[in-house]
Amino acid sequence: MGAKKGRKALGDKAKGGGAGRGPGAGWMNGHHRENGMETMTLFEVVKMGKSATQSVVDDWIEAYKHDRDVALLDLINFFIQCSGCKGAVSGDMFRNMQNSEIIRKMTEEFDEDSGDYPLTLSGPQWKKFRISFCDFIAVLVRQCQYSIIYDEYMMDTVISLLTGLSDSQVRAFRHTSTLAAMKLMTALVNVALNLSINMDNTQRQYEAERNKVVAKRASDRLELLLQKRKELQENQDEIENMMNAIFKGVFVHRYRDAIAEIRAICIEEIGVWMKLYSDAFLNDSYLKYVGWTMHDKQGEVRLKCLTALQGLYHNRELSARLELFTSRFKDRIVSMTLDKEYDVAVQAIKLLTLVLHSDEVLTAEDCESVYHLVYSAHRPIAVSAGEFLFKKLFSHRGPEDEGFPRRGRQSLNGSLIKTTVFFYLESELHEHGAYLVDSLWECASELLKDWETMISLLLDEPMPGEEALTDRQETALVEIMLCAIRQACECHPPVGRGTGKRVLTAKEKKTQLDDRTRITEMFAVALPLLLAKYCVDIDKVTNLLQIPKYFDLDIYTTGRLEKHLDALLRQIWEVIDKHTDTEVLEACSTTYHYLCNEEFTIYNRVDIARSQLLDELVDKFSRLLEDFLQEGEEADDDDAYQVLSTLKKISAFHNAHDLSKWDLFTSNYRLLNTGLQNGDMPEQIVTHAMQCTHYIILWHLAKVSDGSSLQYYNDYGDIIKETMSKTRQIDKIQCAKTLILSLQKLFNDMLSELGFNFDRSSSAFCGIKELARRFSLTFGLDQLKTREAIAMLHKDGIEFAFKEPSPQGEGSPPLNLAFLDILSEFSSKLIRQDKRTVHMYLERFMTFQMALQREDCWLPLISYRNSLQAGGDDDTMSVISGISSRGSTIRSKKSKPATASKRKLPEENSCSSSDAVWMNREQNVQTPVMMHSPHLTSTVLRDPKKMRPEDSYTTAYTIPTEQHPHQPLSTQQQPQHHHQAALDYKRRGSGLMEDDEEPIVEDVMMSSEDRLEDINEGMDFDTMDIDLPASKNRRERTELKPDYFDPSSIMDDSVRILYFFSTFHLFAHFKSVYFNSWLPFLVMIF
Repeated sequence: MGAKKGRKALGDKAKGGGAGRGPGAGWMNGHHRENGMETMTLFEVVKMGKSATQSVVDDWIEAYKHDRDVALLDLINFFIQCSGCKGAVSGDMFRNMQNSEIIRKMTEEFDEDSGDYPLTLSGPQWKKFRISFCDFIAVLVRQCQYSIIYDEYMMDTVISLLTGLSDSQVRAFRHTSTLAAMKLMTALVNVALNLSINMDNTQRQYEAERNKVVAKRASDRLELLLQKRKELQENQDEIENMMNAIFKGVFVHRYRDAIAEIRAICIEEIGVWMKLYSDAFLNDSYLKYVGWTMHDKQGEVRLKCLTALQGLYHNRELSARLELFTSRFKDRIVSMTLDKEYDVAVQAIKLLTLVLHSDEVLTAEDCESVYHLVYSAHRPIAVSAGEFLFKKLFSHRGPEDEGFPRRGRQSLNGSLIKTTVFFYLESELHEHGAYLVDSLWECASELLKDWETMISLLLDEPMPGEEALTDRQETALVEIMLCAIRQACECHPPVGRGTGKRVLTAKEKKTQLDDRTRITEMFAVALPLLLAKYCVDIDKVTNLLQIPKYFDLDIYTTGRLEKHLDALLRQIWEVIDKHTDTEVLEACSTTYHYLCNEEFTIYNRVDIARSQLLDELVDKFSRLLEDFLQEGEEADDDDAYQVLSTLKKISAFHNAHDLSKWDLFTSNYRLLNTGLQNGDMPEQIVTHAMQCTHYIILWHLAKVSDGSSLQYYNDYGDIIKETMSKTRQIDKIQCAKTLILSLQKLFNDMLSELGFNFDRSSSAFCGIKELARRFSLTFGLDQLKTREAIAMLHKDGIEFAFKEPSPQGEGSPPLNLAFLDILSEFSSKLIRQDKRTVHMYLERFMTFQMALQREDCWLPLISYRNSLQAGGDDDTMSVISGISSRGSTIRSKKSKPATASKRKLPEENSCSSSDAVWMNREQNVQTPVMMHSPHLTSTVLRDPKKMRPEDSYTTAYTIPTEQHPHQPLSTQQQPQHHHQAALDYKRRGSGLMEDDEEPIVEDVMMSSEDRLEDINEGMDFDTMDIDLPASKNRRERTELKPDYFDPSSIMDDSVRILYFFSTFHLFAHFKSVYFNSWLPFLVMIF
């Protein structure tokens, strides 16, 4: 009764207004009051985040001043509710029970139905709650720092409660209280820092006053300053005692917690303490925890270690005090640049970049281990390594560098560009110049865009005493220059680094246009000079000829640069005249193709030059060919070389340009026919003549095929689509059989044309695969309506894939295995239960060795299995006790009887489900049995000798072994495959520190039996019951036909399937006329 009266009195006082905060605002019975009406609890106010944290804290402080027990009880319940607990601490419990008893009582009242609590819930509201929760603690301490925290009651109670909660086996209590305690510690560190500053100021004032002459010295002021210093010292001692209690009671135990999130919180906050109050915390006694935790098994925790250290090394004064730590843990930081977690590796490189500020800390070997990462395929790592490289090699500018010009050969950039070239050559990864440029782009783009200096280094003569670039260095510089031009114009990483093009901002687009304009203006003048100088150098010329495709061709006209265009065309003509290398000739052809763009005004000028060039080449080829054919056997090697070189040039241009008007077919036919008759034609001449003829045919086909697909569609498209519609209406299953049969016929025809070693990236195979994808779309979105048809389609496809053995003998994939790649286009049409059954049927055709193969020739099987497994094991889970860092349930479930579980293990030898019948059908194809991988796995397995029965979990199902006609097996002889996965529920986290440290607290309260019961609830074992959507009545659930995989059922309706097949056979006849024109036609239809 007394407590109630006290709370009532508090309400009356609060109602009258407190501390000038306005009428009707305050706290009563743990609820926030506004205008005299009870609204929300402290937890709800913080969760909503609508009230300013400052006003919420001020209201609580006012309530504490009126009745500290009631207010403190509200604060205790705030922490309990923030943990997700539905219980509440009463006044009697607060007065009469110890913290351990209160925590035990709250544990019993925890909600058993959910493992979620506010800190783990997703969504913007709960993310904001975490921020508000931390802000509340920080503001609470800040507002209480001058009085309440020194009353030896509020802080003692809160610290004692949080320490007890942090030692709980309930993850929600442990996680929430650890976060609260660490934020409380951070707030106290700020208070201690302020006290330390005030003490220093007071001491200086005291010393200044005492040093005055006696006549001017104020004794009362000295006395006042002494008293203030004593008071500050006492407060400082109290704060340090509080911090020691939190550090030893919470941090020392929780930085090694089983939950990674809790460990990460501890490491993140200790980094803040060392940065804020370095005088107290930046020493080996605290740094050792960060150093030890860099070996943590979870990347999240290692990442927090690195970010904490970055805050210290970023400050030059603090980094000077880290010499001992650096020398001890430097090797570990360097090794973390190769961390399996990319984010950790990136931060490790950034930390080493900060360490560079300390002279001679990193050895040359340490630096080299980071240098090579500029060639990493992971862009964030490469960019971080590029910044490290730039800081190490390029950013040291001394006073002597101030007098250098800004641009040109003698500029500072000239020296830095040379250094880049030297590094590129020394790295011995010359084919990755684009990767190096991309890595340096963010930190050294100004250097890499200094094309004026690069051109000067290539064209200008070296100054007296200056060492000229070698030929190899000039080649490297040309490649780097080209890569920089490409990066500036395309504005995206090179192939293999990044996910593709991104949308540019307005600022980036403007920069891109400006760079392209500058490139055009600069290289329109310089490129002809560069080509003239390096005309005979294959590598340099090939790279230089790629630069024009990044030009803005309008600038040739607007900038009055036509004479430089003529010079460029003359130099290209010169290059073609001097070279016979295919790569150079194709580069010339590509450059002409880009310049011959009808959208630009320079088209006529370039087209005339191209026609003149080709006229000369064709006339020369005709003359040489006449002489070569007339001489016959008397033709010498020089004549053959002249014919070959001219033919190579024509072929290179014919690849990108239509040369039909020159009628090259007649000349090439004469050449090939003569070689066929005489049999003495040089092989290279025959090869290039055939290649040229190939281009001639392709250009003709391109002209005639523009309207052919449309013609096919107009003539036959409606007929085929109507036929498909009718066949589906008559019988979906037979329609599916016909579709798969037509794909098999196309596949067999392709094998006949290309052979069994065909390339799966060929246009023929890709065309069949695209047709299969279009076929799959015709089945629509309702998977239940087409369920049986799709399953039958997969069955026929699997049998076809394994039907023929490998022509290369045992150990090689079956002849038609690549058909599984086509069949995978229909996997998305299978419902989840059927994916499992089809996967089991597939494994009947597989041997154990097949499952282990990883060569390219087995990729169709691997990808098909993956397509069947995707989404098929959604119910399975992997459980490791105390290891999961987020989202795992921490409270014990009430034990439930076995009969109450939602799903049951199938009884051994049970054949009640349709799938059992499905799989028990005898097959006429003799295939070995494939053992199935367990559906429940654990990343940690116990030693079988130490495993207890209750720690294991066994799921068993039987797949009948295939009976060979000559080797019947009795029932007793048939093997059964039992799969067992052991779950180590008692695994303890491995300690990172000394053996005498406190062991990691387990994040598990429920017994092994209870956990298995809970796991079984969520598991969908292989009972093969077909679950339809909730809207379907259970009586509407249809099982798959028992004869689904029975070969005898394939032709049960011969008339119907013959009708279907004859239709597609008619279309296949059209296809055989020209295979490549038929597939696009079908693809267009579907």
